[in-house]
Amino acid sequence: MKIAQDAVVSFKYTLRVKGEVFDEGNLSYLHGHGHIVPGLEEALLGSEAGKSHQVSVPPEKGYGENDARAVQTVPRTAFPPDAPLAMNAQLYAEDPEGNPMRMTVIGMTPEVVTLDFNHPLAGSTLDFDVAITEVRAATATELEHGHIHGEGDDHDHGHDDDHNH
Repeated sequence: MKIAQDAVVSFKYTLRVKGEVFDEGNLSYLHGHGHIVPGLEEALLGSEAGKSHQVSVPPEKGYGENDARAVQTVPRTAFPPDAPLAMNAQLYAEDPEGNPMRMTVIGMTPEVVTLDFNHPLAGSTLDFDVAITEVRAATATELEHGHIHGEGDDHDHGHDDDHNH
């Protein structure tokens, strides 16, 4: 089976940034649903299990360019007293709609904390070595939920299974 819209794709990967290994592992995703960076998803379209690819993803098809507007300085009092504030610390919060937001501490004084809301890989070219291990059709439930389910998955993903999505 070739990789196409709604296929479940599994692969092994190594991600290098500026020649250094940044991450490696195994990943499975539902193709065409924005679960991996667009440049990698585009490069894998039409491939199949057993194929290997070297893919270089520019920032505009990866995590985007660094946006200076995504750097903000906030009062230290905006954080709980036990917040793990340290230079380069990765913090997580929710936006007003309840979506998770990642931020990196890039500056601190006793009064304020400077946060960078850009993805840590924004502005970086992503060099992937990918070996596709499996391509299969998604189940009806996976398509309904918009993501894959693994073995032993109890389907408790915050979905109301009696509700039409």
